Amino acid sequence: KALLERMGIPTHILPQVVPSGTVLGKLLPSVAEDVGLEGAQVIAPACHDTGSAVAAVPAEGENWCYISSGTWALMGVELAEPVINERSLELNFTNEGGFGGTIRFLKNIMGLWLVQECRRTWARAGEEHSYSELTEMAERAQPFKAFVEPDHISFLHPGDMPARIREFCKQTNQPIPETKGEFVRCALESLALKCRWVLERLEELLGKRLEVIHIVGGGSRNALLCQFTADATHRPVLAGPAEATAIGNIMVQALALGYVNSHAEAREIIRRSFEVTHYEPQHPEAWEDAYERFLKIMAQAETFA
Repeated sequence: KALLERMGIPTHILPQVVPSGTVLGKLLPSVAEDVGLEGAQVIAPACHDTGSAVAAVPAEGENWCYISSGTWALMGVELAEPVINERSLELNFTNEGGFGGTIRFLKNIMGLWLVQECRRTWARAGEEHSYSELTEMAERAQPFKAFVEPDHISFLHPGDMPARIREFCKQTNQPIPETKGEFVRCALESLALKCRWVLERLEELLGKRLEVIHIVGGGSRNALLCQFTADATHRPVLAGPAEATAIGNIMVQALALGYVNSHAEAREIIRRSFEVTHYEPQHPEAWEDAYERFLKIMAQAETFA
C-alpha cells in the first residue's frame, strides 16, 4: 500500500488482504443456483498453489523441509518469522506468507521442466514416450555420466532441451548424453544434487540441521527422483501426497469451518488418508563424489550464458 501511494496509484481499487482460512461469506444466490451449492461458504485458502501444497505437507515435529515438486521445485521450510538478511538476499531465498500466519521460506529450483521439454522435443520428432517409460530408461542408463546446472539461463525457455543439454555438457567438458535414458538421468541426478546444494544453504541460514525432506506435488510420483533426492542429500525422503495443492485447499476450508481443530490435526488426517512413500539414502560415497563434481560444474556454469 505504501509503495502504491508513493507511485500515485489509488489503493481503493485493490481488494482487502485477508489471511488464508478467512470465511468471506456465502456464494451469491445466482452463482449458487448455477452450480447447485446453495448456502455454501466462500473461504480464502492459501491462494498460491504452493501455499496450499505446503499446508498439506504431512509432517510431524519441526526439523523438516519440503519440496513442492513439479515443473518447478520449491524447497523450503515453514517458519514463524521471516528470514531477512544480506545472505538470504544473496542466495535469492524468499519469504512468502503461509497458512496460519506462517512464513514459507524457500528457494525456487528448476524442476521437472528439463524432462518435460525433452519429452516435448522427442514427441515433435514423432517419438512419443510416457513419463513412466522415460523414467525406466533413465533407471537403466549409466549413472553420473554428466550433470547440468538446472537453473542455468540456457534451460529457462521452451525449446530443444536435449540440444541445450548437449551444449551445456560440451561447454563444461563433460561426456555428452546420447540416449533418451541418459538425458533424463542427467536431468534427474542434477535436480537431486541441486536440492542438496539448496539444503545446505537453507541449513546455513537457519543455523540447524534439517532431518527429513517431504516431497509433495506431481514430482512425488517419480520414484527415481525421490530416491535420487534421498541419496544426494543423505536424508530420508517422505513422498506424497501428489495432489497436495487440492488437499491443502480442502484442509484450510475444513479448518475455517471448524471441522478440524488445528493444522497439526489436519496434517495427521492427511498422513492417515493418503499414501506416503519412504525413501532411505543409499550409496553415500558415490553420491558424495558426484556432488563434488556437480559443484565444479556449477562454478563453470557461471562463466557462460
